[in-house]
Amino acid sequence: MPLDPSFIGRTYPPTSTYEVSRAKIAEFADAIGDDSPLYRDPAAAEAAGYPDVIAPPTFLTIINLASINAIVADPELGLDYSRMVHGDQRFTHHRPVRAGDELRLTTHIDDIFVRAGNDFLSVHADVETVDGEPVCTTYAQLVVRGE
Repeated sequence: MPLDPSFIGRTYPPTSTYEVSRAKIAEFADAIGDDSPLYRDPAAAEAAGYPDVIAPPTFLTIINLASINAIVADPELGLDYSRMVHGDQRFTHHRPVRAGDELRLTTHIDDIFVRAGNDFLSVHADVETVDGEPVCTTYAQLVVRGE
C-alpha cells in the first residue's frame, strides 16, 4: 500500500521532553568510541567556552528516533515497517547540545514521493529547549521498499 500523500505538511507536536545529562552524553560518546574530554570533563568544556559538557553531534539521534517512530507507527500513513530502511540523516546545529538541556521536538512531514517503485518519506524535526531556544534541526529520509 503506498504512503498517503495527504500527510505532507503534517506536524507532530512534542509529546514529552528529554533532559540531557552528563551520564547520557558520556554513555553515547563511549558507544561511538569518541574520547573527547568535551564530552566528559566539565573543566575541559568550560575551558573551550561551554557552560558544561557538550554532546557529540549525532547525540540527538537518541530522541529524534522516537519522534520518527511516532510517525512510522501512525496507522493512517500506511507505512509497512518491515519494508522500511533508513535512507538519509543529517543535522543542522544551531548550538551544541549540552548537559542540563531540557529538549523537545516538533516533527514535520516534508515530502512523500515514489521513485523506482519505492516510497520515500522526508521528515525534519525542530529541536529546541523548553524555553524555546533553537538547538538543532534534524532531517531524515525513510525508504519503504516496493513489494
